[in-house]
Amino acid sequence: MATTGDQQYVDHELLVPEFIERRMYQLQLAGSAKSRHTLVCLPTGLGKTTVSLLVTAERLSNVGGKSLLLAPTKPLVQQHADFYREALRIPDDDIVVFTGEVSPDERTELWQSATVVIATPQVVENDLVGSRIDLGPVSHVTFDECHRATGDYAYNYIAERYHQDAKKPLVTGMSASPGGDEEEILEVCENLGIDNVEVMTEEDSDVDEYTHDTDVEWERVELPDEVLEIRDALNEVVEDRLAKLKELGVTRKTSADLSETDIKKMRAELQQLIDNDQSEGFKGMSALAEIRKLRTAVTYVETQSVEALRRYFERQRNAARSSGASKASQRFVSEPKVKEAMRRAEEYDGLHPKYSRARMRIAETLGIENGERVIVFTESRDTAEALTDFLGQHFDAQRFVGQGDKDGSDGMTQNEQQDVLNRFKANEFEVLVSTSVAEEGLDVPEVDLVLFYEPVPTAIRSIQRKGRTGRQAKGRVAVLLAEDTRDEAYFWISKRRENEMEDELRKLKGVADEVEEELDDSQRQLGDFGPPGEADGDGSKTEVEPGLRKFDAGGEKTEAESEESAADDGGVVATAEPDGETVEIVADQRELDSTIARDLSTRDGIETRLETLSVGDYVLSDRVVVERKSVSDFLDTLTGGDRSMFEQVGDATRHYARPVLILEGGDLYEKRNVHPNAVRGALASLAVDFGASVLRTTDEDDTADLLEVVATREQERDGREVSVHGEKASKTLAEQQEYVVSSIADIGPVTARSLLEEFKTVEAVMTAREDDLLEAQGVGEVTAERIREVVGSEYDR
Repeated sequence: MATTGDQQYVDHELLVPEFIERRMYQLQLAGSAKSRHTLVCLPTGLGKTTVSLLVTAERLSNVGGKSLLLAPTKPLVQQHADFYREALRIPDDDIVVFTGEVSPDERTELWQSATVVIATPQVVENDLVGSRIDLGPVSHVTFDECHRATGDYAYNYIAERYHQDAKKPLVTGMSASPGGDEEEILEVCENLGIDNVEVMTEEDSDVDEYTHDTDVEWERVELPDEVLEIRDALNEVVEDRLAKLKELGVTRKTSADLSETDIKKMRAELQQLIDNDQSEGFKGMSALAEIRKLRTAVTYVETQSVEALRRYFERQRNAARSSGASKASQRFVSEPKVKEAMRRAEEYDGLHPKYSRARMRIAETLGIENGERVIVFTESRDTAEALTDFLGQHFDAQRFVGQGDKDGSDGMTQNEQQDVLNRFKANEFEVLVSTSVAEEGLDVPEVDLVLFYEPVPTAIRSIQRKGRTGRQAKGRVAVLLAEDTRDEAYFWISKRRENEMEDELRKLKGVADEVEEELDDSQRQLGDFGPPGEADGDGSKTEVEPGLRKFDAGGEKTEAESEESAADDGGVVATAEPDGETVEIVADQRELDSTIARDLSTRDGIETRLETLSVGDYVLSDRVVVERKSVSDFLDTLTGGDRSMFEQVGDATRHYARPVLILEGGDLYEKRNVHPNAVRGALASLAVDFGASVLRTTDEDDTADLLEVVATREQERDGREVSVHGEKASKTLAEQQEYVVSSIADIGPVTARSLLEEFKTVEAVMTAREDDLLEAQGVGEVTAERIREVVGSEYDR
């Protein structure tokens, strides 16, 4: 332990001297996390990243290998990288950043030499599926904001591969709010392979000295009659549409006071009607879409502002005028009562009570209380922009929203976001008006007031927002609540969920055995991991005693994040060759939307590659390419006039000797109102005209099994290599003649055979007169005219 005056610091061979402040609660968390797969739960702003850093330093020192830190967004990744480069006694070049802006080839090269990799999960997922990186030498993985590890999020796949591939795995999950109840928290633990939960709250004595009280003040505001009249007009239309849905038998609801659960139930009932080929289902689904738009408008006028509602109405009018506008959009803007609500909104010139209350609160903080900075959070980008304009008349205010164009509203680039934050930290302006982009872990500086423009219905987001104040001094949180609106419901939901989360975290504190018993057996068996220890000489693991060994002190550094999608880039087209010991499958980048490529990449003896394929979805050998279509997509081709499937199979036929079409899903003859003979005709055309093998699978798992079997058969039994530049086997003379004639004006193979049977040679077909061409079966005037135009016209580029 190093000391400077009264300050104590961590003393470790891989940590910069006198950089990490000593904090006992961080030492305790790191001492436990360095020897077990651990979920670290610590309030926002109290140094979860520092805990991970301490564990990383210990693992790199004792075990060696690499460290991988995953964070959901590019800004958060960059912030962690800056902190690690400041804190670790490792060359900056050995601490690398992986995002979609770094090319796959460059990431592959950097991975080999890096000691610490800090990355977005989508990029690492793609690199694993594409066999560009190997998790074998990674001795520590940190999942930041690990509450995201649900559903199909990339964290889940990476964790599965890590436990499967790493020689000496250790997982640390970090979150201020891992879930709203025990089931959600256990799901996160199960998905990440975590068997130990460490929780500290602001009530713990070691933590308490580093926190200050954060008062939460709920302020009720009363809506004026003019605003309520606009809302009531919209709700009348909602009730009218509900009456129509009630006639269809999909709901008993008649009141506009709907929950999201009600909406989902109605959608499920309507989908059942559609699946049964009942036209009422489509009409009802359109009415439900209109109800959703109406509910959004009601939410705007109730909980946001009339100005935000006006912006929403304008977007809806533009959408209804656009080509391909839905009937729901058109009915929405043409409904008389909606038009009346639009008129009232345009004429309303009063100040929404939330606006005036927000202005008053900020004035008190910055003026009377001599505060310096305030953050205002709102759910709506429309409100963020309108509120910034309004507050800008009284204070120095800037907006902070996500990237991209959303619903007609301009977003902010990553550079613009960083510039705004830098200026906010430097006290260059007073008020930051932000959407949810600033909620999750972003290193927003200490503020004097966090103002919620509306209650947040989820505990995770509410806790993260309140974590922006009260770190260095007593802070305040104010929540504006419109009476007799959805704000009321969200208020009680928020209060209940936060209480539930706190209760569940306390129940889970230190109950690793109970958590482990709850874990799904299949998840535990995947890596067969157990407590990660230091490896003995024979490769076995010796349990490391939890505690503070090697750590004499601990410190804090706040974490960061911003809203932003971190999708990987498209990659390059290349060839892949099996090494004789594994079977190789090349998958198109776009197939990552399914689970197939990820599933295959976890299987023994299978190596996957990601490429941008110009032909096919999967390449299994130099002669086998696979196009994968769901039954729905296949039937849409027959009913919608979209011939892309036949063009894709045609491309596959021209480049590969054995093209395969996989039809995935059931109800081929029942799913749409398509005559069975039309389906049979399409299948016959694919097999006879295009020479494609049509194979059926039930779901994505079945498709993955089939791909593995075919690829193994091709490569192990026949010794064929994998090439994304497949070449069709040599054609017979007849096939070559048919190919030449079929290419004329795209007349196809059937007409080509008819012409050759009539005229005997390719030359005779080319020189035949238009009247003579009509003698061939299946050739009409249009086709004959087109053939003569192609053959007889002068070449002119």
